[in-house]
Amino acid sequence: MSSAREPAPLQLSHFNAGYGASEIRASNVSCSLAAGSLTALVGPNGAGKSTLLKGILGLTPVHDIDRVRFFGEPLAKVRARVAYLPQRSEIDWNFPASALDVVTMGLYARIGLLKRIGGAAKAEARAALAAVGLTGIEGRPVGELSGGQRQRVLIARTLVQRADLLLLDEPFANVDEATERAIAAILRGLSDAGATVLAVHHDLGSVRANFDDAILFNGTLIAHGPAEEALDEAGIARAYGLPARSGSTA
Repeated sequence: MSSAREPAPLQLSHFNAGYGASEIRASNVSCSLAAGSLTALVGPNGAGKSTLLKGILGLTPVHDIDRVRFFGEPLAKVRARVAYLPQRSEIDWNFPASALDVVTMGLYARIGLLKRIGGAAKAEARAALAAVGLTGIEGRPVGELSGGQRQRVLIARTLVQRADLLLLDEPFANVDEATERAIAAILRGLSDAGATVLAVHHDLGSVRANFDDAILFNGTLIAHGPAEEALDEAGIARAYGLPARSGSTA
């Protein structure tokens, strides 16, 4: 895990990302995540949250790659320390692979793409599936799994990477309440162990209950700090285009 003495796990300085010069979805974003922080990226649908995560990783056509640093370095130098969970809808679930196969794919960054997946690695993948409540489905084709099960498989794949920085795009999407609690506990455990987590999330109550910090975002950064402070009435009203009312809570 990362050291408190090294540079921030993620630092953005006036960062922009989008899909063309006239389609910038994340504009002039400056922020820094502390090591071991558990941060939710919050904002309305269409705010550009997914674009921000993808742009940070250089996955959008337009991105200011020189304005992003991971542990003080360009991504290419520390790629194995960074894990990314895309939205479930971006995965081709017709690919002929079992749940265990998908999870073991998360091991390639550590053991090498051409290395054989041995017994110890498979045991680690099974343990990750068990951690997200999927014991017994290791051999099932991922195309036959429910939406919630697929989401948990992706979480398990992320876990086996043992990354120091996790960028998660809607890790709680389409899971039931029990699974959400389990995933939240896993993320808390990673944070407590020193990993840094940035996760897109929509449920403001869940953010306040499960995350230490929040980034309120709608095309640009509106607020960043402790969740209760960042998600105050004025900020929520600004981000979601709501009228601010005295005494109301989001």
